[in-house]
Amino acid sequence: METFLSVACTGSLSAAARELDLTPSAVSRIMTRLEKRLGVRLIVRSTRKLRLTSEGESYALAARRILKDLADTESSIASRGSPSGSIKVTTATAHSRLTIVPLLKEFLQRYPDIRIEIDVSDQIRDVQAGHVDVAIRFGQLPDSGLHARRLGETGRVVLASPDYLAKAGAPQTPADLAHHNCLDFSFRRLEPGWPFRENNQDYMLAVSGNVIANNGETLVELALQGIGITRVGCFHVQQALATGQLVALLEDYNPQDREAIHAVFIGGHTMPARVRVFVDYLVEKMTGKAKTAD
Repeated sequence: METFLSVACTGSLSAAARELDLTPSAVSRIMTRLEKRLGVRLIVRSTRKLRLTSEGESYALAARRILKDLADTESSIASRGSPSGSIKVTTATAHSRLTIVPLLKEFLQRYPDIRIEIDVSDQIRDVQAGHVDVAIRFGQLPDSGLHARRLGETGRVVLASPDYLAKAGAPQTPADLAHHNCLDFSFRRLEPGWPFRENNQDYMLAVSGNVIANNGETLVELALQGIGITRVGCFHVQQALATGQLVALLEDYNPQDREAIHAVFIGGHTMPARVRVFVDYLVEKMTGKAKTAD
């Protein structure tokens, strides 16, 4: 297959021979045996250049796919003994600082030949297009061909600083938020507003304010400065709530919705060992379960 593809790409037996470090006669014999085994002509020889027949075009497409799959599989198997290479991981800003970064030292000690690139953003990066290897995702996962491993879950809370509440007052019902400066995410989420539960009914409430941000850490910092009210994942603000720097609001209307946390990645038999061991490590440390990623 490799010889055939070289001939197809170069358009010449002699050029393919030079590329493969073979003699032209050896390349010619390989092509003859291949056509004899298949029982069809794959190339048409002329005095100036070779061209592929329709059967040759079909065989070239299949050969490229097969050789790529074989190379990927061999690379995956060969690297399982000592995983190496680069992993690009994307995660939310606060989750990176509070959860992922503290876990990296031990992982890098276990696998010193792996290099990690961290993309810190609350916006979703495209795993399927190959932009990242592992994405830490919060909330409901859209349907896709990707694989996912559950890492945990978090609740969400509406909150503000005591300084803001001293100036603007505390909202008593979700409807009161219409009179408050609500700090929200700048990117589109699956939910078009903030969810609340009232009289056993769940609903979404649109909110507005004078600042929006693309990450939860910024919203928390704005809330700490007394600029407004925000709603973020509980993992962002556990310490600030415990010390009284921030105050939880409207808890009687909190729907107690939980956001699942997943590691999302491209799985399958060609999954690189470096990605496999990283996902397994996250599951081990964040859930206490050591199970092989697939």
